Order: sequence, then structure tokens, then C-alpha cells
Amino acid sequence: MSIEIRVPDEQEGTKAVVRAWLKRIGDVVALDDPLVELETDKVTQEVPSPGAGVLSEILLETDAEAVPGALLGRIDSDAPSAPFVSSEVETRASREERPSTTLGTNGAELRLSPSVKRAVLQHGIDPARLTGSGRGGRITRDDVDAAVAGGVSVQTNDIPHDRMRLKIAENMVRAVSEAPHVTALFEADFSAIAAHKKALAERGVKLSYTAYLVKAAAEAMVVAPAINGRWESDRIAIAPMINIGVGTALGDKGLVVPVVKDAGALELEVIGAALDDLTGRARAGKLTAADVSGGSFTISNHGVSGSLLASPIILHAGQAAILGVGKLEKRVVVREVDGEDAIVIRPMAYVTLTIDHRVVDGHQTNAWLSRFVDMIQGWPEAG
Repeated sequence: MSIEIRVPDEQEGTKAVVRAWLKRIGDVVALDDPLVELETDKVTQEVPSPGAGVLSEILLETDAEAVPGALLGRIDSDAPSAPFVSSEVETRASREERPSTTLGTNGAELRLSPSVKRAVLQHGIDPARLTGSGRGGRITRDDVDAAVAGGVSVQTNDIPHDRMRLKIAENMVRAVSEAPHVTALFEADFSAIAAHKKALAERGVKLSYTAYLVKAAAEAMVVAPAINGRWESDRIAIAPMINIGVGTALGDKGLVVPVVKDAGALELEVIGAALDDLTGRARAGKLTAADVSGGSFTISNHGVSGSLLASPIILHAGQAAILGVGKLEKRVVVREVDGEDAIVIRPMAYVTLTIDHRVVDGHQTNAWLSRFVDMIQGWPEAG
């Protein structure tokens, strides 16, 4: 019996390509064995075997586009464990890029997929020095990328475009050409949040500043609901839920934007737990397509990498705004103390809201930012 291998349906229209086949025609496979790596602009995922048997046919080869539901190949579940491969199939197999066996400098045999082999050769990396995160300790392309980001590479070659970088470039050009971007700048005092965060930490509850940003952004939608909307040819469509994406840097691999779903209905600590889970899986390359889809608003906390001020681009066509938060630093400000002006030191950060001017105007933008800053500066004490 022939078992079909298909592209997962949960990609919600995001284009994927075949990054590498992990098995070759004639290989015996077990149920849930990783068969092929797919890559979108946001995630890399392995497609597991839907059954046991012998890989008999590969229909989508390396770099082929793989739309949801597309037929990748077939497994012969009736084939013996040491199958006879017909000359026609063998001829086709000879044209495939196959996983190959190579030797590390320590003499150990390592089975590498084509994309991994190309990557280690390109960057001059000894694969024997890598710890594989794939099934059975197999070295994946993400393992090589992580090694390069960590400085393992010994060469200084030009960096070829990978699929994610090409997609980011495509999205950037589309975003700035389609939507008129306007940015408003405010400043926020994080003293109240710092005190609240410290009080929770003393009770064993550790939260990132980003959790507070997500909560405050969700609350600010009350005064300007269109910020949570999108431009349509005949209307401004307001999203039914506040799904907030948070930009997460992946080193040289760019960034992904995992989404906290229905953030407006979540308590602060629940948001914090969701962020810890999403960002952890993002950096481990374990996000699913569902984790990065459905966002209605985005936060770019670019200050974590040292930037004081930026005006991020609205990359997602289905959104109307993006919040940028700069580096939190102590600054001298003027405050009224006991009815008199006083110079004090406060933890301050610049916050920007970049909007699609087709959807919202300056009044709504400033109303949203005013509410957001009020939330940050007026955060109640931990009860």
C-alpha cells in the first residue's frame, strides 16, 4: 500500500520550500521518523513519516515550493525491509541530493543532509564539534546556524541569502511601498513597573519587561480600537481579538514574531508565562506555524539590544501599527516634588508607534500612546 507524505495544512497560506530530504529513496522509515525539512520565512519544521515502510518516491525536491497539502512523496508500506529498487526509481534517486556520510576531524562518521553539508563546508565548520538537536542526535541546519552565530566559523566568506533573509527583504519592500508609514514618539517612566517587577521577584515570580508592554498595549486598544485593525479596500476591519506579536531576534538568522493570542483577556503573569514559552521555543527553532500566525499588532522591543530610538516597519499586511520600545536607561528628568520642581533620576525609555496612515490618524495614534504611557507610569503597586 502507498502512503502519501503531504505538507502540513497549518501553515495558513505561508509559502514554504523544501529545505532538505533527510531520507533517500529506498530507505526504510518508521512511523514519525523525520523525513524532510520545510522552511518558511518564519519557521523551519520537520515533516514526520505518516507510516512505516520504504521511501519509494520523492515528488518535491530541494528548493521546490511546498504549499499546504502538497504531495511531497510516497512510502511503500508493503515493501520488505531490504527493498529492491527498480532501475527507474534508482535513476531518479541518483539525481536527488542525498544525505551523505562524512568524517569529522576525530574520525567519527556523521550522516548529514545536503543543506547541512553545504552549510558546514561554506563556513568551514567541523561537524564533529557540533551537538545535534535533531532526532537521535542528528545535526540540523539550525545547529550549524547556531554554531556560526556563536563564532565557530573559521572562514570570512560572503554570506549567501537564506530563505528567511530573502523573505524579510521581500516583506520590507512590500510594506513600505504599500502602506504610508508615520511614527509618533513619546517617553515613558518605568519606575512603577520596576517596583512592581521587583516586588513580584521577591515572591518568586519573575517577569520580563516585555510582559508589561504586552499587557499595557492590549489595554490601550480601548481608546483607539483601529490600532488593532487593518486596511481593506472597502473598510477598516477591526480584529475581534488582540493578538500581539513580539519580535524575537535569532542572531544572524533575522527574527521571528511569535504571537500571544487574545492578550487582552490574559492576566499579566499568564502573559509572562506565554512569552517565556514562545521566545524559548523560537530560539530553539521549535515554533510551529500556528505560533507565528494571526497577529493583529506587533511590539519591537529593540532596546534589549541597546537601541535608544527606532521606528520599526509594519511588516504584516494584516496590521495597522507596530510599537517600538527603546533601551531602558536612567536619565535626569524634572518632576514635581511637594509642589516644587525637582531634578530626579528615573528609568526612562523612548516609545514609538508607527502607524499605517490609511487606517489611523495622528489623533488616534497620540491617544493610544498617551494611554499606553499612562499604563506604564501608573502601574499599581503589587498587592
